[in-house]
Amino acid sequence: MTYQELQKENQQLRASNEAFKEKISAMEVQLGQLYKLIKGFKSERFIPEIFEQQLSLFSENSDKTGQIASPKETITYTREKQKHPGRASLREHLPVREVILEPEEDISTLKKIGEEVSETLEYTPASLVKRRTIRPKYTRKDQQGVVIAPLPTRPIEKSIAEACLLAYILVSKYVDHLPFYRQIQRFKREFGWEPASSTLSDWMSSCCQLLEPLYNTLKQKILEGGYIQADESPIKVLDSDKKGSTHQGYQWVYHDPLQKLVLFNYRKGRGQHGPKELLDGYKGYVQCDGYTVYDKIGLDPDIIMAGCLVHARRKFVDARDQDKARAEKALAIFSEIYREEQAIKAGAAGNAEMRKELRLQKVLPLLQQIKTWIQEEQFKVLPKSAMGKAMTYFINQYPKFEVIFEDGRIELDNNQIENSIRALALGRKNFLFAGSHKAAQDAAMLYSFFGSCKMHGVNPQEWLEDTLQRIPDHSIQKLEELLPGYKKASL
Repeated sequence: MTYQELQKENQQLRASNEAFKEKISAMEVQLGQLYKLIKGFKSERFIPEIFEQQLSLFSENSDKTGQIASPKETITYTREKQKHPGRASLREHLPVREVILEPEEDISTLKKIGEEVSETLEYTPASLVKRRTIRPKYTRKDQQGVVIAPLPTRPIEKSIAEACLLAYILVSKYVDHLPFYRQIQRFKREFGWEPASSTLSDWMSSCCQLLEPLYNTLKQKILEGGYIQADESPIKVLDSDKKGSTHQGYQWVYHDPLQKLVLFNYRKGRGQHGPKELLDGYKGYVQCDGYTVYDKIGLDPDIIMAGCLVHARRKFVDARDQDKARAEKALAIFSEIYREEQAIKAGAAGNAEMRKELRLQKVLPLLQQIKTWIQEEQFKVLPKSAMGKAMTYFINQYPKFEVIFEDGRIELDNNQIENSIRALALGRKNFLFAGSHKAAQDAAMLYSFFGSCKMHGVNPQEWLEDTLQRIPDHSIQKLEELLPGYKKASL
């Protein structure tokens, strides 16, 4: 074999070895993700070992690990021991049942000098009450007809369910994550009442039909805001066309952080048709992760795509097991970015223009440091390794990250919308699937209202009961008044 042939074979072996290493690295990442799914995800929180290391990652005086070679000294101090604050006081709005305990001996000749009061908590189970509406009938003196009071409007005509019961059932399912069959078991156990599952399903469907105009008002309100966060989450749906299996549908979620409103919109797939249809005519910012469907939506000249720093950071968290040194360098700067952002939020106090200026001064340079560091390091790692993927994702999304600094209203990430999706994730563990595509969209409607209630700090059961009572007779032009948080915002 000639020298040239040996050299060529050696190059092929090297290339094969590199490809093999890259394949192993990718498989290790997949194995790590599977392990997390089985054992549960760890916290993504990262705290550098020493504060000085975090602040000097790119200092000229730092060594390869990012640490400054400086003298060490031990500092001791004393602090006053903190006293336990004691038991939290009970809320004043709770009803009170007083129990007076007199001594067993004769007190008729004794003088009362005071009393000691102890407060504890009792639980009174909920109750079902049979409401009997009685309407006396009267005949006029001239016998020209009968006088009787009209029946009050109810959410579902000719139904035994009042608004308070309907609200309780729907909140129990979509806020407390109790499927209908568990609620039926509770009704039977506690009250001896066993409604059919189909009855509860019909009640829910009727309520959603009644609430649909309000849902459309919510959608319009969010689309008028000019800044939306978007994400999507899977949901399994029973499909009559797929016997023996479920359909993989998706709940697309749109969140307006400024108005504190959230909209769930069910679609049968994860393609661009759903969000493109909903965002047709929308003008403003859409903040999202790097899913390619959003890039296609961003081709609309009226839509400006903004990135999400948490999704970029999360990929460095995933790479930490394989490449700890590089991952922690990136995570340290992300930690500094969020510390600065927290201080800016506190100082700007809702002033978007001030927030924008402070971000340009303090946050953007840190983001640029990550970009510069990646450009220097990315050719030293395998492209398909976890670190290589994290770096590639960051560089590809960087133009969207810069958009964040165009408007002080825009958040650094989509964390708030992920909090809204958490209710859907908890529901999946309890319901497993939706009964039909129509049921999945009804669920989307209720998740939208209850998610908006949560953002405004509104009790969802009180809101839904009040809304179900008012909406049948409410003006269609003033439906906005029924949205969660409207009263609070108008004060």
